[in-house]
Amino acid sequence: MKKFILLFAFACFTGAVFSQTLFTYGNAPVDKAEFIRAYNKNKTPVTDKEKALREYLELYIRFKLKVKAAMDLHLDTLPQLQYDAQSFRSQIEDSYLNNEKAVNDLLNEAFSRSQKDLHVLHFFVPVDPALTPEDTLKAFTSINNFYTSLKNGKTDYDQLNAAAAVKIKQSDFGFITVFSLPYEYENVVYDLKMGETSRPIRAKNGWHLFKLTGERKAVGKWKVAQILLSFPPDATAEAKKVYEKRADSIYQLLQKGEDFGKMARWFSDDKVSYSNNGEMAEFGSGKFESSFENEIFKLTRDKEISKPFLTAYGYHIVKRLSQSPVSADKDDMAYQFELKQKLQQDGRINIAKDQFVKEILKQVGYKRTGAVTDGELYRYADQVIANPNAETGNATLFPITTKTICTYAKTKLTGKDWLDFIRNYKGSGEMYQGESNAALLDKFITSRVMDYYKKNLEDYNADFRYQMDEFKDGNVLFEIMERNIWGKASSDLNGLQKYYNENKSKYLWNASANIIVFNASGKTFAEEARMALLNGKDWKKIVEESNNNVQADSGRFELTQIPVTIDSKTAEGYVSEIVVSPLDGNTSFIKLIHHYPANLQRSFEEAKGMIINDYQNILEEKWIEELKNKYPVKINEVVFKSLLK
Repeated sequence: MKKFILLFAFACFTGAVFSQTLFTYGNAPVDKAEFIRAYNKNKTPVTDKEKALREYLELYIRFKLKVKAAMDLHLDTLPQLQYDAQSFRSQIEDSYLNNEKAVNDLLNEAFSRSQKDLHVLHFFVPVDPALTPEDTLKAFTSINNFYTSLKNGKTDYDQLNAAAAVKIKQSDFGFITVFSLPYEYENVVYDLKMGETSRPIRAKNGWHLFKLTGERKAVGKWKVAQILLSFPPDATAEAKKVYEKRADSIYQLLQKGEDFGKMARWFSDDKVSYSNNGEMAEFGSGKFESSFENEIFKLTRDKEISKPFLTAYGYHIVKRLSQSPVSADKDDMAYQFELKQKLQQDGRINIAKDQFVKEILKQVGYKRTGAVTDGELYRYADQVIANPNAETGNATLFPITTKTICTYAKTKLTGKDWLDFIRNYKGSGEMYQGESNAALLDKFITSRVMDYYKKNLEDYNADFRYQMDEFKDGNVLFEIMERNIWGKASSDLNGLQKYYNENKSKYLWNASANIIVFNASGKTFAEEARMALLNGKDWKKIVEESNNNVQADSGRFELTQIPVTIDSKTAEGYVSEIVVSPLDGNTSFIKLIHHYPANLQRSFEEAKGMIINDYQNILEEKWIEELKNKYPVKINEVVFKSLLK
């Protein structure tokens, strides 16, 4: 018996130790972790932690009581609130449907690679799928022998190529940077050491080799304008000479001060840029061939113009407009955003997506049953396309119909589900992209599992659940506050008038003045408006003719509310200097019309906003007392004290 009592006491003790309920209201408990999460989202630096926590605890208790009252009235079932919640869900759910760690790893990798440019040579042997096995072997032997020669330090590429059984295409990529090449090749290039050549890489269209011949600190981005005089590929030497002379004539005119944009519009053959004064889109390393980029790098200052130079496209004259270095600061949010945008549009993002899908398959408990083989699934998939009118539920035609392919959560996918997917997807010319049946099986399972996960995201992602709960609670809170407090206070004119009559001494003016406050969309507009006002122009006319660049408001304001500093000695008719707010950049000035001394009585209309606010507070306090009686609040002081540690 003693042993039983001892065990019971120990169980009660451990229950108290591990209990994390901070407070209850009615029968509803609120966990310490929930409170801390809310507090940390809203906390500010404090000197008295206990006082700050006590104050926030009271606010949080009031919040929970109001939401409870709203839920008891089933306000969450109102069509508008349900629509709002669904719209909010649609806005945020995609941000939870990715592998954030994998994306951040790719982002960090892209940032690191963006800090340097690599000079890359490319060697390629094309392989036609129709080639005989002997010819395919000959192509591989050629590229492999070429690789061995490069690895051994040989650099006479033309001589090596002449000795190859299959000719090898050579190209100088110049300097490239992150996102210049497909990710598969970028990985190869950035893993090379100086002077090193990659092993032969097999692609669908042939064999690739990459050699790293140079490295430099990333040069960043360039903004230039160009005049291009292009000639046909088969142009003779004499014809090219004519273009060269024309380019030189244009250059001489530019040196004498002729407008570059005008010359570009008149003479440039670049169909993309000529109409925009020759201005090209901003670019970085690897965008254009090295012969073009090298000439641009010679321009050391903005507005400098190059001499005419020749590329495969013709003669160019280039004007440097700007150059921006690559950010080396990992905390540069603008640059991180730019990299992330590129990452989302690049094929490498599929790595993060594939990892995320694997994680989700584990979370939902995905399992293949073994009841049907892949071969059977592929065979009957082909049959359903060959017999488009056949019923997919016909077990005689399609024996896999009732068999379970896989299970996850409380769901199972059958052969019929697979065949319906094939008919809808592969049978549609719009969706089908020629994928194999194996790829389609992956797509089928992934799409179904991800649809389930997305619809039940609250069950798998606590952060998403918290965010949705916060939004729903906030929505019903707004609704019940409008019903019980805000709307009631605003519409109770008799109550407001009575409260004003009983508390007139609360509603006195501080030192005030009639003024006209001008706000402008920029300092130039403010200066123009101020000058017009000083010259005697009517302020309403100034606003009317400003094309919405100037706004003005006339009224009585307390001196502390005015955006500029004036006092009771400031002369009536005074027009202030222009001030620019350091917080929002707002540009404003005032005209003083008339002074009023302090402690004059506000009329009911003048004090109405303040009266409504005070009346709302009275109604709310009364309501909170009613809610606390209805849902008694009990605070666990032991758990609260643990917050102070």
